[in-house]
Amino acid sequence: MSIGVRIGIAVLATVFCALTATTGVEEASAFGAPLRTAERPTAEPAAQAAAPAGKVVEVKVDNFSFSPQTITIAPGTTVIWTNRDDIPHTVVSDDKVFKSKVLDTDEKFSFTFDKAGNFPYFCSVHPKMTGKVIVQ
Repeated sequence: MSIGVRIGIAVLATVFCALTATTGVEEASAFGAPLRTAERPTAEPAAQAAAPAGKVVEVKVDNFSFSPQTITIAPGTTVIWTNRDDIPHTVVSDDKVFKSKVLDTDEKFSFTFDKAGNFPYFCSVHPKMTGKVIVQ
């Protein structure tokens, strides 16, 4: 086997591993169709979700919106925002308690809420994108 073929196989293996790690696909056929996928939620939670203290809550940034838009959590909960959009976004609280850098596709920002209160936030690139974290 030539060195070029070996390099090509190594590159394909690396790409395959990266894709399976980011898409949740555990196996794929030779034609790229998934044979088995990891468990994923089938429906988005209601507009408001709740989480106990010490937990991690994920908020998806996609299609110019935060989902769920409003979450209710206990003090000590960490919220992780993940940009699933093809467009860069930020996560900035109205009172500047937290502020992310510009997040490219698949980048994450997290913040742990230690104090009770209401924390409205927005995307500074697209200010009409808003969300709210309620800590109680």
